[in-house]
Amino acid sequence: MRGGLSDDEKKSRARRARERLRQGSSGRKASDRTDEGKGDRIGFGLLAEEDEQRELPPLVCDPESAPPGPPWHYDLTDEEAQARQEKRETRQEKRDQLKQKALDKTPEKLKNPSNLQVRFRTGVVYTAVTVVCVLAGNIPMVLMLMAVAGICAGEFFYMLRSDAKLPNEMLGIIAAVLYPLSVYLAGLVGAMLVSLALLLALLVWYVFWLRARIPDVGVSFFGAAYTGLLLCGLIVIRVSLPEPWGGLVVLLLFLSVWANDAFAYLVGSKIGKHKLAPRTSPKKSWEGFFAGLVGSVLFWCAISFVPGIVMSIPQALVFGVISGCMGVLGDLAESRIKRNSGFKDSGTIMPGHGGLLDRSDSLFLTSITAAILMVAGGCIPYVVL
Repeated sequence: MRGGLSDDEKKSRARRARERLRQGSSGRKASDRTDEGKGDRIGFGLLAEEDEQRELPPLVCDPESAPPGPPWHYDLTDEEAQARQEKRETRQEKRDQLKQKALDKTPEKLKNPSNLQVRFRTGVVYTAVTVVCVLAGNIPMVLMLMAVAGICAGEFFYMLRSDAKLPNEMLGIIAAVLYPLSVYLAGLVGAMLVSLALLLALLVWYVFWLRARIPDVGVSFFGAAYTGLLLCGLIVIRVSLPEPWGGLVVLLLFLSVWANDAFAYLVGSKIGKHKLAPRTSPKKSWEGFFAGLVGSVLFWCAISFVPGIVMSIPQALVFGVISGCMGVLGDLAESRIKRNSGFKDSGTIMPGHGGLLDRSDSLFLTSITAAILMVAGGCIPYVVL
């Protein structure tokens, strides 16, 4: 006897191995899958007897009780959940340390501001930058609109990625930035050229990047047009009138949008009872909606007195109501995008307000609507080529 085993033991072990091999090579039968005693076998049944008797760790989700969807939707084990929670706590500690360092360097009178104070300070900065750029001349206003379009496009595509979309952010942001510049340099022909170039670039991207889908192409084009092309209405109005009246009209359009939002908020928060769109924006009411239209109409009436504008008061009333409705529609559209993507705010660039897209959503449709109304109504001397 060599190797510590007798001939009988060797033959017995070989016989058991052949039996296990036959069981494994015949595959899993339906009776084996439903049998609880054999449901935990691994491989082809070539486990040693002591391995078969060893208890296996419990499964997080067995095949019958596993939830639908990809594996990352399954429940985490206690250890994994604890590790993830520890990482979150570590990141939060680092954020708190950075906030504390910034707070220590802040003057006493600016410490611990309320949410209303934060919103007010951010709003003052935003308003001041807008007024200065609009009144400073064509080039500063175009540069401001290019920056607004690029930032809003970035926030838009960021939200859409969370909604299982894969837009081409680079092409979309570049096109959004180029729209205001192209309209300023070449008018509506420039906007058409940018649109054609964007469409061609997206088609090339779609053909050679196999992960891209048709909805991704559509979202990329829509994001650029939504955040860049719609703002070009302000440039059409600005270049149609001599200085300083073009800038004054654009500023009054900004004020009409802000008045629409302010009147709607003040009245809606006080006496608003009837919901305007409860599933899309629960805080908006019909009372606030009509109050916002009043604020829009007031500034449109002021636009009718600007030199170079050919607009009667009845026209101003109608145009104010239409542009006010379009501003509310733009606000609701952006709220719908955020709700579908699971976002409360589009970004964090404006403390107390959210993202820049949150502040510009009403401006997009208002600007293009105002340009169409003024050109079609003969209020401004703009020639459509």
